[in-house]
Amino acid sequence: MGFLDYVFAFVFVLGVMVLVHELGHFLAARYFGVRVEAFAFGFGPRLFGYKRGDTDYKVCLVPLGGYVKMAGETTKEPTGDPGEFLSKPRWQRVIIALMGPVFNVFLALLLLAGLFMVRYERLAFHLEPAVVGRVAEGSTAEQAGVREGDRIVAIDGEETPTWESVKLREITATHTTLNVTVERAGKRIDLPVVIGEDEATGAGNAGWSEIVQVRVVETQEGKPAEQAGIRAGDILVTLNGEEIDDLQGVVELIQQSEGKPIQIEILREDQPLQITVSAVHVETQTNGGSWQIGLSLSQYERIKTRLGLVDAWRASVDHNAKSATLIFRFLQGLIEQRMSPKSLAGPIGIARLSGQAFRSGWPQLVMFMALISLNLGIFNLLPIPILDGGVITLLLLESVMRRDISFAVKERIVQVGLVFILLLFAFVIYNDIVNSLSSG
Repeated sequence: MGFLDYVFAFVFVLGVMVLVHELGHFLAARYFGVRVEAFAFGFGPRLFGYKRGDTDYKVCLVPLGGYVKMAGETTKEPTGDPGEFLSKPRWQRVIIALMGPVFNVFLALLLLAGLFMVRYERLAFHLEPAVVGRVAEGSTAEQAGVREGDRIVAIDGEETPTWESVKLREITATHTTLNVTVERAGKRIDLPVVIGEDEATGAGNAGWSEIVQVRVVETQEGKPAEQAGIRAGDILVTLNGEEIDDLQGVVELIQQSEGKPIQIEILREDQPLQITVSAVHVETQTNGGSWQIGLSLSQYERIKTRLGLVDAWRASVDHNAKSATLIFRFLQGLIEQRMSPKSLAGPIGIARLSGQAFRSGWPQLVMFMALISLNLGIFNLLPIPILDGGVITLLLLESVMRRDISFAVKERIVQVGLVFILLLFAFVIYNDIVNSLSSG
């Protein structure tokens, strides 16, 4: 994928998010009679646009955001002009500030509901009982006494969790202890598990994982696997007597065979079969070639279906609620200084992820856009000066005090908020560069 494709994907994703966010502010302001002087995508010098009525609709040089400029928004005192932002009652100003994040959240709901009506895809193991298939050596789960074959029957008070709920709790529980109950040989055993940290992402990681079944997605025509009788849907159990528990293990064993016959045990409709296949060497320009048998494999079974309108909205609300819960738990972990901020992404990271989602296909791009929109909505509600949440916080504080905070104090608060945002921006750019270099 070329650089221009990443740029296009980034501008498209960010452009949609910003336009929807600012549209929320714009429509609320117009509804309450506030005169809007500019509706801008980007910052800096004006590149092009048009003016209609009092509003200049424009695209600016730096495509990293956008803004709606309302009359009287930055003046010290209201002039008495009824079209100015500061002339409106506080409750109206709260709604105007709130509508940007609300529109982002609604967009996330709308995107996923639309997607689920066309394609609703879930990982099969997420819906299954949380039976431990592997425990990493030296992991916190192993240290706590978790064993392969254990079934997690309770975690932090939740009975009979699925793998999805276990994963949701695990990734945001870094450096905390989860009260886990497992079922082993018909007995319930309580095991307090301290959740470790994934070095690459900073997310919580106990070191346990689900039972993995490596499935054949498709066979390549005329290649050894097809000739030997392997079919799509077959499950690989062993290669040369060694159990298969992940895709990497299959690749390594095929490379080690160097063309010698490989004994493969498979499951087909729950019936075991023995098949012998010999890999062929395929030349490539990148790494000098590799041994292949012509299989496309996946270790995760995917359940695909379509949902009706009502069920799609319910699934969208449920999915976004889980994502929002993760965001808030992550923010809590950052405040408590037990979670690493290394997973925070800035423009470079968003561009890279946008490009990857664009390359993976439109369903992945829609999922990514919904997640970014939800993140943008929640982030803007944080009580940080210059963000919508900061504006709302000051307005609510003035309502409680029943008087306006002086312009000089507000100016200092905004300056502090601006410095914080600039430092945060510098940090996420640094994060992006480090992550890009490590992934490169």
